[in-house]
Amino acid sequence: MKTIEHWINGSPAAGTSPETAPVFNPATGQEQARVNLASAADVDTAVTAATAAFESWSESSLTQRTQVMFAFRQLLVEHEEELGRIISAEHGKTVDDARGEITRGREVVEFACGLGDVLKGSFSDQVSRGVDVHNFRQPLGVVAGITPFNFPAMVPLWMHPIAIATGNTFILKPSERDPSAANFVAELYKRAGLPDGVFNVVHGGKEAVDAILTHSGIEAVSFVGSTPIARYVHETATSHGKRVQALGGAKNHAVVLPDADLEFAANHITAGAYGSAGERCMAVSVAVAVGTAADGLVEILERKAAEVKVGPGDVPGIEMGPLVTKASQERVENAVGTAATQGATVVVDGRGLKIDGHESGFFTGPSLLDHVTTEMDAYKEELFGPVLAVVRVDTLDEAIGVINANPYGNGTALFTGSGEAARRFQRNVKVGMIGVNVPVPVPMSYYSFGGWKDSLIGDSPIHGPEGIRFYTRPKVVTTRWPQPKQQVTAGFNFPTSS
Repeated sequence: MKTIEHWINGSPAAGTSPETAPVFNPATGQEQARVNLASAADVDTAVTAATAAFESWSESSLTQRTQVMFAFRQLLVEHEEELGRIISAEHGKTVDDARGEITRGREVVEFACGLGDVLKGSFSDQVSRGVDVHNFRQPLGVVAGITPFNFPAMVPLWMHPIAIATGNTFILKPSERDPSAANFVAELYKRAGLPDGVFNVVHGGKEAVDAILTHSGIEAVSFVGSTPIARYVHETATSHGKRVQALGGAKNHAVVLPDADLEFAANHITAGAYGSAGERCMAVSVAVAVGTAADGLVEILERKAAEVKVGPGDVPGIEMGPLVTKASQERVENAVGTAATQGATVVVDGRGLKIDGHESGFFTGPSLLDHVTTEMDAYKEELFGPVLAVVRVDTLDEAIGVINANPYGNGTALFTGSGEAARRFQRNVKVGMIGVNVPVPVPMSYYSFGGWKDSLIGDSPIHGPEGIRFYTRPKVVTTRWPQPKQQVTAGFNFPTSS
């Protein structure tokens, strides 16, 4: 049985804890490895290594740091297929989908390669007679990321390239369900020339998480996961004096107006709902059909859901793989049953799907629910699986009201041919990321990712300009250089410019 170790100070490390957890192949349902779970002492070892590395890395030139990022970016390109297969084998998503997440993560590396322009400060000449003011930003120190199972490459890549390129050192605690991608990335960093201790990986559960949140040597924590855990991370880490990025759950709505191209909308909503088996915080989980769009939209969604090719993620042509665990499979299928008992119409039932040769895999097919109301569990809960709920309303304003009443505010989309409707929607909806005829509006790396309401705890989005601000702090310097022997009168009143 393969054992997956930590990565500390530039090499694999077994750690001190005897605790391990199973790593499954979701397509077969079989355990394929054991991952070591870190103790608080193991986290401390990683912090010690990162602290020592920070002394020299923070003093390295911006050129040196970006050269490492350029080399790392190239290695991600060269090893995209290998990393994609590692992700697919532990997560279950298709290899093509895994390659897509690597590409989107690599875009943040490319943003980090260009930090020379982003980190430029400003200079004000002669703010007072003989006095100038300038500002610049400096790294925080040792920072950490706690990331979820659904994007084992992309979400960490939203964090550590910016943190490292700005001069910090980084400790990653990935999900123990699919841990191998993190170690593979650590090896690529080493090959790119990153000094030992700048990037570290500790695997683990709650003990490792709590050790990160409370360790006095860690300055900031980035987190992506469920809203309850995001609240816990934010409250615990801030109470220990840390900066926190805490991104939580979602319930993303796609609104379809009667003037929309229904075939186009249904095609994109199907991909947004069932891609990666719905295990995305930006997945489309609710289609809000407005007025006369409803019947036609459901008819096309039913056809397209039935056409989704489900199977092992490493088989060419497969569009949707299994869920990550048996528990996830059971939870999603129970939710479909509950929706039926609460009055929803099960248009497409994905329960009980068996794949030949993979009968023990964690598969469930796409499910489509119609006549869902906002009081039903299928609407209120983040199912994190391939279930699309259709809610019917009469007007766009009613659709906006439904979205705004939902506690989550991560992403939303509108399908329409009307510029007026699109403008009204994007101005009035209380959601952080909006797509117009775009089902999954994940912003590019040079913008920042983050929702509203219960989807973002605190006020720190991730990557882009907000990422730069999160991993650095500003200094403002006021200078005077008097001529030799020049007499300058010092006043006792509060200083003003003149």
